[in-house]
Amino acid sequence: MMVNNLQDTTTLHNGVKMPWFGIGVFKVEEGPELVNAVKTAITHGYRSVDTAAIYKNEEGVGKGIQEGLKEAGISREELFVTSKVWNTDLGYESTIAAYETSLKKLGLDYLDLYLIHWPVAGKYKDAWRALETLYKEGRVKAIGVSNFQIHHLEDLLKDAEIKPMVNQVEYHPRLTQKELQAFCQDQGIQLEAWSPLMQGQLLDHEVLQEIANKHTKTVAQVILRWDLQNEVVTIPKSTKEHRIIENANVFDFELTKEEMEIIDGLNENHRVGPDPDNFDF
Repeated sequence: MMVNNLQDTTTLHNGVKMPWFGIGVFKVEEGPELVNAVKTAITHGYRSVDTAAIYKNEEGVGKGIQEGLKEAGISREELFVTSKVWNTDLGYESTIAAYETSLKKLGLDYLDLYLIHWPVAGKYKDAWRALETLYKEGRVKAIGVSNFQIHHLEDLLKDAEIKPMVNQVEYHPRLTQKELQAFCQDQGIQLEAWSPLMQGQLLDHEVLQEIANKHTKTVAQVILRWDLQNEVVTIPKSTKEHRIIENANVFDFELTKEEMEIIDGLNENHRVGPDPDNFDF
């Protein structure tokens, strides 16, 4: 599998095309910086934007999308927009209402992907039924989950009419989630990485620096390339224009099989985010 440019897509199990690469906006507050980051990404060729209700920035993301589409001269259909339902809204009616709220804030008629943000025990199945309804009504192009482990997915699949198309999880060289990825591949669920750069904690890693030097690339570019070669969709976050451009400059080199294995070998099952089996929010 070779991803050759920023607009290359993976085909989800329902036939919808999702860009391999996008911009994330976690912890970017409402305001000009956010609007500008989204607009900048779109004008520089990004075609995927990932937000969530809990980020409390959907209005700014929506504004950035409108400005970006205008400046890039592309249509809404050329963009892939993701948001997520928060834990307090998990439930059948409440999830549908949360979807409406997200659409309104984003100023959009539909989302390309809507995810259950966390696997809250006893709640995610009702929320999943709501996502299935939205999907069957044609109001969202694809539905999925976030932070689901194998046992959560198995539990969901027992009653689900529609299989999740995506599972977005914490994924980086210190948390490679190989078993989860194998399970998702087996089920036709696309894995997507959040926090691919481990919130900056890997950027001065010696082993990664060595590999980066060989390719005259940055450590960030090496990690993002590793994601893509592992067939994992990735959404690095940045608000700075030079970094947004640099992050996406990963299509002109390829990591060798040996380099891929070295990076895989850095796994320590180490999380920077909450544990999906042990969170209290």
